[in-house]
Amino acid sequence: MLKEVFISLVSKYSQDKEYIDSLWNEVVKNHGKKNRHYHNLSHLENLYSNLLAVKKEILDWDIVLFALFYHDYIYNALKQDNEERSAQKAIKIFSSLSIDPDRIELCKKMILATKGHQVSKSNDINYFTDADLSILGSSWTVYETYYKNVKKEYKYYPDFMYNKGRVNVLKHFINMPRIFKTDYFYSKFEKQAKNNLQQEIGLLS
Repeated sequence: MLKEVFISLVSKYSQDKEYIDSLWNEVVKNHGKKNRHYHNLSHLENLYSNLLAVKKEILDWDIVLFALFYHDYIYNALKQDNEERSAQKAIKIFSSLSIDPDRIELCKKMILATKGHQVSKSNDINYFTDADLSILGSSWTVYETYYKNVKKEYKYYPDFMYNKGRVNVLKHFINMPRIFKTDYFYSKFEKQAKNNLQQEIGLLS
């Protein structure tokens, strides 16, 4: 499914089938790396299905899709600049596709917004970051698989270090006035997300 979405998207901006295929193959290669237990193609599929539900509310659907495919393009659990490097890679590709600079800037902001998930003036960005966090409000069974996969990505760290850092991240979300900025995602996921985060903190403390 994702391949068809990607090919259809990029084909609007390039007629070079070989180039389009190479871009898709790079997306698959990066998201299929062995150290990616959560930040992989399954995450992109989940993100896409959640965004589809609010497609009619999104102003620039193509840019949201581009952000979907490139927001975790670079991912290394040992680094702190994954979003910045992913955005840089995205900008380079979008420039090659002759996408309007203002739209490239929006996509850059969208990718960088996944670092802190703060409220944005752009509702497209809010929908995107909410969809990115939708896993937090899933059923406990699904959430359990998610947090175990995240831990696998940080296997380089001893438990005492990982647990402390993870609790800080979870508390960051719990202490937000709202985890989900848009009403749609808030009503659907907020309550369950808070419960899941609190339960994981209990397991880590």
